[in-house]
Amino acid sequence: MEHIKSRRLCSTACCLAACATGVQAAGYKLPESSSNATALSAAYVANARGPDASYYNPAAMVMDPGGAAVSGDLTLVHLPRINFAGTQTIPGLGTLPASDASQVENIAVPTLHYISPYVGKARFGLSIVTPGGLSKRWKGYGASAAEEFSLKTVEINPTVGYRLTDSLSVGGGARMLYSSGVVKSRVPGSVFRDLEGDSVDFGYNLAVHFEPNDMYAFAVTYRSKIDMTVEGDAILGVGAATLYSGSASVEVPLPAALSIASAFQLRSDTTLEVVFERTYWSAYDQLDFNYGSPIAPPLVPIFDNPIPKNWSDSNTIRFGLTHVLDDKWTLMGGFALDNSPAPPQTIGFELPESDGKIFSLGARYKASPELEFAGGVLYTKRDDLNVTAAGNNNGLTGTFSDAGALLVTFGAQYNFL
Repeated sequence: MEHIKSRRLCSTACCLAACATGVQAAGYKLPESSSNATALSAAYVANARGPDASYYNPAAMVMDPGGAAVSGDLTLVHLPRINFAGTQTIPGLGTLPASDASQVENIAVPTLHYISPYVGKARFGLSIVTPGGLSKRWKGYGASAAEEFSLKTVEINPTVGYRLTDSLSVGGGARMLYSSGVVKSRVPGSVFRDLEGDSVDFGYNLAVHFEPNDMYAFAVTYRSKIDMTVEGDAILGVGAATLYSGSASVEVPLPAALSIASAFQLRSDTTLEVVFERTYWSAYDQLDFNYGSPIAPPLVPIFDNPIPKNWSDSNTIRFGLTHVLDDKWTLMGGFALDNSPAPPQTIGFELPESDGKIFSLGARYKASPELEFAGGVLYTKRDDLNVTAAGNNNGLTGTFSDAGALLVTFGAQYNFL
């Protein structure tokens, strides 16, 4: 029985890591923090314009001839059921049926962006966004690893852009990230862990923008790694007995991300942007919990031993097309190929990540010189994920299928003339 406790509680620990660091993992990443980004599959860096340039490319703020502006958006995120059909092999217990389905999740995510008027050759911006998080709950066998995990994040990102020459600008900002998470796992009649925690951590972002003419723009942006120092309360137990009730903490990396983008004006009314995005997930090599006081020695291998993760850096290629239809309407569309950072050896119910494809459409409508409206729809389809006990530390054999996400974003922008 000790083996099943260890495997399932290790999965619980991984689940907290997914909460704390999964904000940048493929399935829990939310790079779509505005209507423009949703409509363009987040291929919105070199061609970023308006208030949301503060977040996506602060160096581009000084290339926009407009004055001060503010925009607000609401994204509705729908996560369908993930199905698993298969078994789990556990030393000493043999092979157990493990087929299950996760619960459907629906989450509302608001964002706000502001860009100032020019102050000499500079402009200032402010973005308040939710960079990721969401929720995952399994209904049956998978509840032993992820009965519930949820993450709420808020990032406050003040920025500044400065125009060095007519064609070259730089920008950057400070990042303050607040996160709060809940993790619950339970094996009926056996072990359980309930954990709640939160954290405030800091980082920075940098940008360089080069726009030699109206036909081409090139940009590089970098968002730093943030070590999230999650602290909270944990309850550990077996059956109805509580064996530990006290503080717990874990430090996990929110990895650095580099985007290299080019925007090409195919004709006077149409722009194509291509973005290469590198997320440095190799910083996530292990997960190690710390407790406020020593826990009972029999619980140490279950709850306290470091858990190897060995994630890899991942790449995403994004394409966005913007077409100005007339003086009122602008149409947008996007496509992206997204790679998972998780190796097959560490895949479990808490974060069954796989490669995916992203499709999006949207539009902007200029109701007046002051007021604009925008909306976008994005669909992510994850590849089926096949795992075998021989190549999986959790002993899983089977297929995770039907993973994906549907995002609908709508918002408004006000221009201060």
